[in-house]
Amino acid sequence: MRTSSTRREEAFVGLFVLIAAGLLIGTVFSLTGFFNRGDMKYRSFFKNAGGLRPGGEVRYAGGPPVGRIEEVRTDPRDATRMEIVFRVHRDIPVKTDSLATITSNSPLSDNYLGILAGSNAAPRAPDGSELKSNPYVGFAELEAQIAELGPEARVLLGNLNQRVTELQVTVARVNDLLNDTNRQNLSATMSNVRGVLEENRRPLHETVTRVNDASAKIEPLLDDLKKTNADAQKTINELQGTLAENRPDIRQSVEDLRKLLQTANDVTNQLDSTLSANSENIDDILSNFREASMNLRQLTETLKQRPYTLLRSSMPPPREPGQAPK
Repeated sequence: MRTSSTRREEAFVGLFVLIAAGLLIGTVFSLTGFFNRGDMKYRSFFKNAGGLRPGGEVRYAGGPPVGRIEEVRTDPRDATRMEIVFRVHRDIPVKTDSLATITSNSPLSDNYLGILAGSNAAPRAPDGSELKSNPYVGFAELEAQIAELGPEARVLLGNLNQRVTELQVTVARVNDLLNDTNRQNLSATMSNVRGVLEENRRPLHETVTRVNDASAKIEPLLDDLKKTNADAQKTINELQGTLAENRPDIRQSVEDLRKLLQTANDVTNQLDSTLSANSENIDDILSNFREASMNLRQLTETLKQRPYTLLRSSMPPPREPGQAPK
């Protein structure tokens, strides 16, 4: 006959078995997504899944878990990328411009699927839609990139060593330039310059003052020159406008002047031809005119000397033959 203690132990064992079976069933339902039938389902694509597996955590904006990964598989339409299907709680504000990313809380922790918050103005992403993803770079990709940087790093180190050598040469030359003798010479030169400045401080001050006065006088001159330039530009613009307005009249005046010059040229040619043809007659006329002028001059001189010749003749009267002169 069983004792009460044995029955109590059997009851505890049975209760433990029931609790373990319930937990097992709950875990199975949780992994299969049975309890998440009311959550929103999304999908995203990555070149590298980063070790994610079904049942992994989904976090929103780095916060606590808000969902689970439902499926990780190769994309049937593109074998070069992985498709990750996941669910999140319905109250999580996943937007159409939200981004899916693979990240972790620390370098030693496991990766999880994160959702970066979108903008406030963007609408909510509908159930079953695709979210854009940030490419995941794993340690293998980082090692490959570092390996690709190896030759460039060697070249960079070679150039750096060369520049260090050149810098050493430069430093040696500077040290040689700044030896004790050169420093003494430089100090003496600076002392001489300072002495010259001390001696000529007043003339230098007067020179600077005169330069400042000249600059002050130049400024009004520059202002007047700018004003004159502006007036000249205005006059040129007005003249251009006037010429543009009167261009037809000016062209007509030039044409009339050209015709007048052609007519004057023709008249000059005709006059030249007439003078050439009557040059002999003109010479005779001028000779006769010259002789008449001489005769008139002689008559004028005679009248000045003997004006009485106008009243009587200077010649004796005619007489008959045999008549005695009076």
